[in-house]
Amino acid sequence: MTDNKFLKALGPGILFASTCIGVSHLVQSTRAGAVYGFAFLAAIILANLFKYPFFEFASRYTGSTGESIINGYAKEGKWVLILYLLITVPSMFTVTAAVTFVTSGLLTSLTGIELAHNGWSAFLLGFCTVVLAIGRYRLLDSLLKFVGVVLVITVITAFVTVLINGRAPQATGFVAAKPMSVEGIIFVIALMGWMPTAVDISTWTSLWAEAKIKTSGHRPAMKETLADFNLGYWISAILAICFLTLGAFVMYGTGQTFVNSAGGFARQLIEMFTGTIGQWSYWIISIAAFSTMFSTTITVVDGYARAIQRTSFLLVNPTHKKEESRRSYVLWAVLVSVGGYFVVVQFLNNLKQLVDFATIVSFVIAAPAAYLNYHTIFSNQIPKADQPGIWIKRLAVAGIIFLSVFTLIFLLIKTCPQLMEQWLIN
Repeated sequence: MTDNKFLKALGPGILFASTCIGVSHLVQSTRAGAVYGFAFLAAIILANLFKYPFFEFASRYTGSTGESIINGYAKEGKWVLILYLLITVPSMFTVTAAVTFVTSGLLTSLTGIELAHNGWSAFLLGFCTVVLAIGRYRLLDSLLKFVGVVLVITVITAFVTVLINGRAPQATGFVAAKPMSVEGIIFVIALMGWMPTAVDISTWTSLWAEAKIKTSGHRPAMKETLADFNLGYWISAILAICFLTLGAFVMYGTGQTFVNSAGGFARQLIEMFTGTIGQWSYWIISIAAFSTMFSTTITVVDGYARAIQRTSFLLVNPTHKKEESRRSYVLWAVLVSVGGYFVVVQFLNNLKQLVDFATIVSFVIAAPAAYLNYHTIFSNQIPKADQPGIWIKRLAVAGIIFLSVFTLIFLLIKTCPQLMEQWLIN
């Protein structure tokens, strides 16, 4: 694989990383470190490891066929498409709302202007919809490559600095939160729900790879497609650990806690970075953090619009006699944005509750979403030479079991909280 060919294939993996390095990293990983120290480091590593096959399968499908894995669902039967729709719709508006809410907080902090009824969320979602309606993939691809580089440099700089400076001193009388409690387990399930991101979002990388082929005129080889995906996936996994470390070194044990409003959380997050690197970095960090969350917001709106457009199109036109229209894409983007905004309005003063709710929903639907990708990649659609090796097949089976077990634990906590609390105490 030559460098030139790899650069031509580069893009979908960067979009994927931009989706991941948002709420799951800036909010959840940092909160995990700030509240529990390094207690949930293993959870982050395991979530990234066990979810890996299902994201890889989506990119692999496109590398083999040149089509989105959603097209693969359609070839397996209408029931698979309907199941995917049932998995996607419940999380669509909550995910959009969560990422937009955090982005609006960063924009409030950056501008110093707080709009009533979270007007920044309405502005951001409207702006994202307009940008996508005008430019779609090409503009999105160009924008996020630059944002991604700025973010990676900023986070790694802060990570290295805190390692050199060491941990912040513990407050007198500090009592550590218990990871093995009902609250701790609910939080770790929420943390893993978007670590590195929701499994149902794996279809987006496939759609972006398909769009990249159409816009560039270049059909990457399987190695190029997977190299692009792996770059984005493992960068996001490493950065999750960096954010956990920042929270653990700067806030854990100090008595500080993150506030529950979007604007307040954003200010604390930026102060954590500037306190580590220096006040000179305020504008760099503020712009990088906002750009990161803006990139997450725009990719979420784009991803859901593409996924629902393709799914509904294949349900109505199974013979592919018609072409997808630009108008239908824009209409779905508008629907995603409007629905997301209405969810934001319900959680105006409760950032943590919104984020935890969205991430838990994503975790609960993860196992069936993972099975769809597993079922499709090992179907007769894919030549044996393009199917994953035995080690990744076994990892996928272990991943489905892992996701299913934690989903059952969550359901037990919700249905029998006192029984679970007693079991954890003993």
